[in-house]
Amino acid sequence: MDGRGGRSQRFGGNTPYELTDDSPVYVISVAAQLSGLHPQTLRQYDRLGLVSPDRTAGRGRRYSARDIELLRQVQQLSQDEGINLAGIKRIIELENQVAALQARAAELQQALESAAVAMRRREAQVHASYRRDLVPYEDVQQSSALVVWRPRPPGGGE
Repeated sequence: MDGRGGRSQRFGGNTPYELTDDSPVYVISVAAQLSGLHPQTLRQYDRLGLVSPDRTAGRGRRYSARDIELLRQVQQLSQDEGINLAGIKRIIELENQVAALQARAAELQQALESAAVAMRRREAQVHASYRRDLVPYEDVQQSSALVVWRPRPPGGGE
């Protein structure tokens, strides 16, 4: 796991000039300054899989704004909460898993709503195709009379 919920190691966004929170733009020295950590700490976090930045063609690390935020979160969990790095890695993995499951649940909810709309549309089409003029409606009185059938005897009777 790369500490970002399975983000690809592709450099850049959809277009060469698109900048998002996932755009890898910061070299390690700038990322260290922005996160308040030593560059060697960032390298260690990368080796441990806590925060895995994108790489350039020359294998240089490039951190995104999301990476910087994750570095700050790791630092806060480690220093303020006293959680060890293995625990932090597990927390990050679980948070990424929850985020992925929430995204999948949202996709399934949208698919369910689309299917319900399509079903209602198809149901309306079927109902519109009924030929109601061929189905007369009569209020039928129900009777509680009992009818007994008795077979005629062979060769006898009327």
